[in-house]
Amino acid sequence: MATHDPDLRRDLDATLQTRKELGPEYESELLESFLEKVEQNVDRQVRRHLAEQQVQVARGIRPQPRDNDVHPFWQHFGFAALSLVLAVPLSAIAAGTTGLAGLIVCWAGIAGVNAAHGATLRHRLPASNAPDGAAD
Repeated sequence: MATHDPDLRRDLDATLQTRKELGPEYESELLESFLEKVEQNVDRQVRRHLAEQQVQVARGIRPQPRDNDVHPFWQHFGFAALSLVLAVPLSAIAAGTTGLAGLIVCWAGIAGVNAAHGATLRHRLPASNAPDGAAD
């Protein structure tokens, strides 16, 4: 967890101490209770983050990317690489079950998905933002 919540830490310590006192027969109930608190904490943080973004959008301010955000070029490159890795078994299945026609349909689908995903790249990634060597 990047930011430590002292309340959540206290709840965890209390849950572990209670488990020691009550024994393993109450472990599932204690775990459920703690996980419910974690879920509430995450929900609260997500709602706060979304509200901050909505305020920024309402004010006409473009939300700043966080430090751990991946550059859009690399997101699309990863998508393309993953689709090609998944294309191998899909091609084998398509060719094995329906022959050449299935293989053609399979690759048309792969190309279509990549083309549609690549079209979003043009809208999100200005040419000046391409990482070093990516625009070559």
